[in-house]
Amino acid sequence: QVQLVESGGGLVQPGASLTLSCAATSSIGDILNMGWYRQAPGKQREFVAMVLNGGTTRYHGSVRERFTVYRETGKNTMTLQMTNLRSEDTALYYCNAFAGNPPLSYWGPGTQVTVSS
Repeated sequence: QVQLVESGGGLVQPGASLTLSCAATSSIGDILNMGWYRQAPGKQREFVAMVLNGGTTRYHGSVRERFTVYRETGKNTMTLQMTNLRSEDTALYYCNAFAGNPPLSYWGPGTQVTVSS
């Protein structure tokens, strides 16, 4: 129905940059909102950033000045440019998308980001 595949994770040093990508395919209609979430070990999954269907973006306060989420108009791909990475950004990053009528939430398997010296 809806498949999401993340890529671009890895091990980087503090202060480095990394770009994550999410590719979505849907057999049930248009992909609506798309977003990024992350889950660190021992913590709950948390919101990171999203692109609403009209193009508006939203960010968690802790990443607002460092991360940029982008979705090309009319495309089902989304990127997350992450700069000045910190150890606390270490987590499994998940792509999320809404699709269908009524819209349902779908998740990718995640891509690991580790920030360590």
